[in-house]
Amino acid sequence: MVERRTSTRLVSALFVTVVCIAAVTCEAWAQEFRRLAVREYRDKMKAGWIGQIAGVSWGAPTEFRYADKIIPEDKMPKWTAQMINNAFGQDDLYVEMTFLRSMEQYGLDVSIRQAGIDFANSGYPLWCANNAGRTNLRNGIAPPDSSHPKFNSRANDIDYQIEADYAGLIAPGMPNTVIKMGEKFGRLMNYGDGVYGGQFMGGMYAEAFFETDPVQLVRAGLKCIPRKSQYAEMVRDMLRWRGESPNDWEATWRLAQKKYREDPEYQKASNGGIDVKINGAYVLMGLLYGEGDLDKTIIISCRCGQDSDCNPSSSGGVLFTTVGFSKLPGRFSKELNEEAVFSHTAYNFPALLDVCEKLARQSLIEAGGRIEKNSEGEEVFVIPVLAAKPSELELTWAPGPIANSRYSEQEMARIKAGPAYSLKKFAPGWEMANCGPDMDPGLKAEFGGRKNVFLTHPLNRETGCVLSRTAEIPAGRKTTLRLVVGHHPQGDWVLAVRAEGRELLKKAVGRETAVDGWMKAEVDLSEYAGKSVKLELLNEPSGWAFEAGYWAEIALESR
Repeated sequence: MVERRTSTRLVSALFVTVVCIAAVTCEAWAQEFRRLAVREYRDKMKAGWIGQIAGVSWGAPTEFRYADKIIPEDKMPKWTAQMINNAFGQDDLYVEMTFLRSMEQYGLDVSIRQAGIDFANSGYPLWCANNAGRTNLRNGIAPPDSSHPKFNSRANDIDYQIEADYAGLIAPGMPNTVIKMGEKFGRLMNYGDGVYGGQFMGGMYAEAFFETDPVQLVRAGLKCIPRKSQYAEMVRDMLRWRGESPNDWEATWRLAQKKYREDPEYQKASNGGIDVKINGAYVLMGLLYGEGDLDKTIIISCRCGQDSDCNPSSSGGVLFTTVGFSKLPGRFSKELNEEAVFSHTAYNFPALLDVCEKLARQSLIEAGGRIEKNSEGEEVFVIPVLAAKPSELELTWAPGPIANSRYSEQEMARIKAGPAYSLKKFAPGWEMANCGPDMDPGLKAEFGGRKNVFLTHPLNRETGCVLSRTAEIPAGRKTTLRLVVGHHPQGDWVLAVRAEGRELLKKAVGRETAVDGWMKAEVDLSEYAGKSVKLELLNEPSGWAFEAGYWAEIALESR
């Protein structure tokens, strides 16, 4: 009996094992794939870049000239073929090329910390969330904290949305790759809806290699972001309003204006007209009402106003991808200077296409796909169809905890740009922490009649910028810390000096204390003679208006 029961159990186990193996095999056989010839991929990817370039070039003359109002039809610029070359210095193109370069150099799985170092070292001008995030990175606040609302007041701005096109263009049919890239590159400067806007755009691009219906493209993008986010709510509203007013985009514009610009519930963490949601609505306005027409799509997104070059760049890029370069009208590309290099990047247009194809091949393999050859011998991407898995919901106005992420001394030594780097030239031995991005911190050639002035700014309303160093105070001599500090003509701030955490001086720097805009301060450090002491100089906030600290001199004197 015992032997028989054992044999029965063995047979049952073998049966279950065979069934499980068969189930796994059947699941693998049943996996759905999409097939995209590499030739077709490159044709559509190329068109996606042309759409971006055309959209931003066309809309550039109108950028932020029409706030909360529709651009009159007769004020819309007329497209000319030569306009295509006006995009090489545009931030919604050159920023995303920095991300491509990071992946090209370090691989598709480049760490977020390395991506942050590369972004910190970029030399092009930036604004809004990009500028705030990059300043944080340059000050040693590593990602993801570089975008956390505690350190970045612009986290809900449009920035990652306007530069996420690359993600979909190197991940055709791979929404989870798009989402993953948003969690890496989007978090250098954005948080919550600011990240979701980029993941949504990237999701539409990824689907545009297979789908032409704008409504289906929007639905595909929607699957890439948290359902309960305000951004997702905006997308659903746009689909519904378009259904209610299919022939009147201006009626839908008014509804979007009323809810996403005038309702305080949707203005939380907003920075006005640069908010990601309202500009995302304008992208969708073009796609949903453009009827698949290239010109009409760009024109509608542009005429919606606000960031009226970036928004048509996004809608144009998505729509052009569905068409493919070989089917585009010549007026959008015939004058393109393919040898011109995009500002502060490693790429001209052909090199840009090459790096995208290279990374698309890597993305495919990482996603579980493969490359085959068809009967004609041409390469084909075999792309697994996988359901999108959105990021966790985060709210910019009620953020989660910070990660306490800071760059090490070794990592900071690799950042060769920004205020922290220029501080080494101005005041060797001093380091900086908690410097906010406002008022363009860093070394200035001249200010207030003095040359080589270093500018700092408090991180936020509660946190001052700190300059610190550990100094050896010689024995038997009197040592004095001497400072010359100034203020903006329209503001003031509070200077504090600490030694080993003990406050030695605290004084307002403003019109009443600074003669001709400058104030001298001396602090006696004799009590620390013969000791090593940590010194801290603080630019503390006062009323939160023009509170930059201007440092003309920081010196230790021993007599």
